[in-house]
Amino acid sequence: MLERMRIFTGNANTELAKKIAQNLGISLGKANVMAFSDGETRVEINENVRGMDVFIIQPTCPPVNVALMELLIMIDALRRASADRITAVIPYYGYARQDRKVVPRAPISAKLVADLITQAGANRVMAMDLHAGQIQGFFNIPVDNLFATPILIEYFRYTYQGNETVVVSPDSGGVERARAFAKRLGASLAIIDKRREGPNEAQVMNIIGHVSNMRIIVLDDMIDTAGTVVQASEALAKEGALEIAVCCTHPVLSGPAIERIRRSVIKEVIVTDTIPLNENAKSCDKIKVLSVSGLLSEAIRRIYYNDSVSSLFI
Repeated sequence: MLERMRIFTGNANTELAKKIAQNLGISLGKANVMAFSDGETRVEINENVRGMDVFIIQPTCPPVNVALMELLIMIDALRRASADRITAVIPYYGYARQDRKVVPRAPISAKLVADLITQAGANRVMAMDLHAGQIQGFFNIPVDNLFATPILIEYFRYTYQGNETVVVSPDSGGVERARAFAKRLGASLAIIDKRREGPNEAQVMNIIGHVSNMRIIVLDDMIDTAGTVVQASEALAKEGALEIAVCCTHPVLSGPAIERIRRSVIKEVIVTDTIPLNENAKSCDKIKVLSVSGLLSEAIRRIYYNDSVSSLFI
């Protein structure tokens, strides 16, 4: 059925790629992705891909620059090997937070990465929960931005549902996402007004909405150093919240994130496997991982058959 499909992966998230290939009933493509002794990335494609519909599963997660170069060089290698169509499946899009100029003389790195992927030879891009929706417009090729909401909703549907549950957006930028999540869960909505003091630092200022004696779900697209969600949770606890869960799509979890989560009032942190957990994160019993492999597998299957993927966007 999928004779002309090939799935390749770099070293960023091989487990997710294996799950996707297994769901589709095919084997991972034969490729060696390694580094020379000086650190240069080396790629060897060890099978015929001429005329094939190729999908590269590669989140640009830490180490971000290594993962990005692996993706670019794999695209170039497959293009030069005469693949018919190359789709870059990027579950986590690194540099997405640099999507606009916030200070004078600053780069727009998300656009630069989009240009690099396009120039390398990708014909299509698939991503999940882009930090900023306008990144789709940075590309001059088709971009499918899937959402992990259905997977997260399924987890919370039976344990966090009803009038006693509140979905909280930790900042104003996530209000639309939190509103849609709350509507589908049958919960109410609250918003945290915060002011960022510096890079990777946030200070909670005010809570808009009723959270006293309520069960809380703090929803974000990613958790990096965990400063935002931990401070948000502390503010919610002070306002009388009964218990607090946090969920996100991308568990970056860098720097002091795990230690902050361990010491916090957060009951559990629900994440997906767009980014593989580091060893420190795996040892944290508050973190639970849900897989997006089923969603990505279905999207890949539909693209291969030129079917609509719009129903997967919500």
